[in-house]
Amino acid sequence: MTPNVFIDKDPDSLRRDSEWGFWSVCVAGIGVAGFACADALAQLGAKVTVVDAADGEKQRERAEILDVLGVRVLLGHQGGVPEGTELLVVSPGLRPSDPLIVDALERGVPVWGELELAWRLRDPNRAAPWLCVTGTNGKTTTTLMLESMLRAAGYRTAAAGNIGSSLVDAVMHDDVEVIAIEVGAPQLPFVHTISPVAAVCLNIADDHIDHFGSMDAYVRTKARIYERVQEAAVYNVEDEATVRMVEEADVIEGCRAIGFTLGTPGLSMLGVVDDLLVDRAFIEDRAERAQELGSVQDVRPAAPHNVANALAAAALARAFGVPPTAVRDGLRAFEPAGHRIAEVGSAGGVRYIDDSKATNTHAAQTSLRAFDKVVWIAGGMAKGQDFDELVRAVRDRLRGVVLLGVDREVIAQALARHAPDVPVISVGTVDTGAMAEVVQHAASLAQSGDVVLLAPGCASWDMFRDYADRGRQFAEAASSMPGFAEPGERP
Repeated sequence: MTPNVFIDKDPDSLRRDSEWGFWSVCVAGIGVAGFACADALAQLGAKVTVVDAADGEKQRERAEILDVLGVRVLLGHQGGVPEGTELLVVSPGLRPSDPLIVDALERGVPVWGELELAWRLRDPNRAAPWLCVTGTNGKTTTTLMLESMLRAAGYRTAAAGNIGSSLVDAVMHDDVEVIAIEVGAPQLPFVHTISPVAAVCLNIADDHIDHFGSMDAYVRTKARIYERVQEAAVYNVEDEATVRMVEEADVIEGCRAIGFTLGTPGLSMLGVVDDLLVDRAFIEDRAERAQELGSVQDVRPAAPHNVANALAAAALARAFGVPPTAVRDGLRAFEPAGHRIAEVGSAGGVRYIDDSKATNTHAAQTSLRAFDKVVWIAGGMAKGQDFDELVRAVRDRLRGVVLLGVDREVIAQALARHAPDVPVISVGTVDTGAMAEVVQHAASLAQSGDVVLLAPGCASWDMFRDYADRGRQFAEAASSMPGFAEPGERP
């Protein structure tokens, strides 16, 4: 006769070393994040079911692998959680209003996001601290800068989350001392216990409105990055939304608010003085002086928004104890990720710049403001955004505009309202030759000294595999222009 065994079924107590074999967990989504979550839970012995509304080739390939691990996979799944589910782990692609999530909450089933699961699955004996980066724009660059600074300081580290490896994989397998984590807004609705050493929200602008239903909901979700922060809640002095977030945040006692600014920093801030990046937050005599961290020239590219990214990364690194020299060395060693204001080359006195990563209006506006006269290539999936403010802000810089993609008319209407004298060419082609046609039209509008800038302000999925594919096609089309020369080459 088997003796009765008491198992604590309180989800708040679940950690890596818990008795997972007594738990039935549903993982929603079989993408990169969902696959990693299901794999980790199966290794820990949980009874795992994965559901996904799609039933394509990629989904079936991953389902076959999970089946070997004993995971039940339900592709083409619609509606609520499977019967018997005791915990739902959701991928970031699901909206908070998704019927699966609504059903779980109505039934009293706990809902965790990928971040929450990763936090619970950290090694209890040597859990690596977290440094978190969110914001509408600049997350990837800032996270990679931070990783480079940590490496320069001698730490074993990794960039994870919305970038690089899955965060669940990072905590389960990587032997690291600290993790630099990029956090997108869709990853934040279902966090409950994560407590990073330091966190930053870089900026706030319209994005993911279709995912969250309203701008207010989006901002509230972003603000969750500051919950339970231990040492430093880092904010953008020039962005009122991030200032309010920190003022209202429920942080750990003793946590400090640290600002970053492109101007002269006040106390408890990082900023710029005479082209030097300086720290007045993490030094003992900050009332009398500032600590040099590096120079603006150490930042590549040294566009203003990228300098702001460097200051934000430096604030997180300094909160973790990284010395000033490592901040400088990390910036110098940093290799910018592709498709972020990357110069492709020039032809006929016109420079071609790839900022395909500018997938919302705020990012596009930041990019456009970096140049004096621009032929702007824009369009794609607008995600419910309004382009009026963007057009009003940059109309004096526009030599012309070439539009493509499913929502190009949304941008065309904003241009007609606020920049009626700017020439606009709308390209309806959607096949593989579309970008070549777009670039040819842009070249016809440009004059010597101008910039042809791909800063779409929209997502890429209507016509391209992703933003990187869109950027590659732009570069290929530009390189075919007569007299084209790569950067540094004599034309």
